[in-house]
Amino acid sequence: MEHKEKKVEYIELIYDLIFVYIVGRNNGLLHIFKDGFIDPQIFLTYALTALIMLQIWYQTTLFINRYGKNDKRMYVGIFVNMYLLYFMAEGIRSDWQAHYLEFNLSWALILINIALLYFTTLLGSCKNKSWEHKHIKTNIAVLLIQAVIVIASIPIYNATKFPIAPLAMVFGIVSALISTRKSDILPVEFNHLTERVMLYVVFTFGEMIIGIADYFEGGFTLNTIYFSLSAFLIVAGLFMSYGTIYDHIIDRNLHTNGAGYMMIHVFFIFSLNHITAALEFMRQDGVKELPKNIFLVASFVMFFVLLFAICHYRKAEYKSARSFKIKAYSALAAFVALMMIFYKNPRISIAITIIFIWSFYFLLLNFKNKNIPDKV
Repeated sequence: MEHKEKKVEYIELIYDLIFVYIVGRNNGLLHIFKDGFIDPQIFLTYALTALIMLQIWYQTTLFINRYGKNDKRMYVGIFVNMYLLYFMAEGIRSDWQAHYLEFNLSWALILINIALLYFTTLLGSCKNKSWEHKHIKTNIAVLLIQAVIVIASIPIYNATKFPIAPLAMVFGIVSALISTRKSDILPVEFNHLTERVMLYVVFTFGEMIIGIADYFEGGFTLNTIYFSLSAFLIVAGLFMSYGTIYDHIIDRNLHTNGAGYMMIHVFFIFSLNHITAALEFMRQDGVKELPKNIFLVASFVMFFVLLFAICHYRKAEYKSARSFKIKAYSALAAFVALMMIFYKNPRISIAITIIFIWSFYFLLLNFKNKNIPDKV
C-alpha cells in the first residue's frame, strides 16, 4: 500500500506557541545578576525549567508523531496541556519556592494527560501487534512513574524544603536513552518529526531576533550601525547554517525511532536560548566582561557541536564528512582562542564571531555542493 506522508497539523503549531511564551518567560531568569553575572542558583532554576519544558514538548511530539490522528481526542489532550502549561509558567520565577505546588501539580497532571492519550491508543490498537502494545505500555509506565515522583516531591518539599521533582525529568531522559534500541522496531514518521523540530527551532530563533532589538537603539550612528548589523549577521548566519542542514543534508526519509534526533534538539534549542541571552549581555555594562564572554563562547561551542551531531542524520551522499569536520572543528578552536584573547575589545570580538559563523556557513555550503550527486 502507498504510504501517506504525515503532515504537521494546525493544532501542533498552536501548541508550540505556548512554549514560545514559556521560553521568553524562562529566559527572563537569566537577567537576574549577582556579583556582575547570572546568579548561580537562578541559572540552575532556569536550566532545570528549560529541560523540563522541552521534555514535555518532546513527549507530546513523539506521541503525536506516532499515534496522533488530528481528531477530537488529540485536540482535547493538547488544549488540556496548554491550559496546565500556563500554571507551570506562573511558577517560573526567582521565588519559585512560593509556587512549588502550582508548578509541580500542573506538571504531574500534564504527564498523566499524555499517559491517558497513550492509554486510549492502547485500547484502540490492534491486539495482534504485541510489539506496539509493549511500546505503548512502556511509555505509559514511564510517564506515570514521572508523575508519581513529581507528586511525591510536593509533601517531601513541604517537610524538608528539598526539591526532588527534577529527578522525574532525569528519569525521563534516562528512560528515553535506555529504550532507544527497543523502540527501533516502531520508527517515527521522520519527515514529520524533522518538520516539527524545525518549526520549534524557528520559534526559538524568533526569540533571538527579539533579543537583539536593543542593538538598534541610538539612532543612525556609526556605533549603532556597526553593532546592530553585526548582531543581525550573527543571527542570520546561525539561521542559514541550520537551514542548510535541514533543507539539504538531513535525510528526512530515514528509518529511525527519532529519540536521538529529538534529544540532540532538546539541547540544541537550549544552546539557542543561551546565545540569545549572551547577545543581550554584551549590551549590558553591568555584566562583567570575562564571564559574559565565556558564556557567549560556550553557547556558540554548544550550538556548533550539536549542529555537527544533527549531521549524523545526513543523506547517504554526505557520508564522507571527515574533511569538513576537521576544517569546521579547526575553525571552532580558532574562534575560541581568538575570543579569549580579544574579549576586552567588543568591536574585535564581535567581528571575530561574524567571521567564524559565516566561515562555517561557507564550509557547509562547500560540503553540500561537493556531495550533490551528478544529475543524469
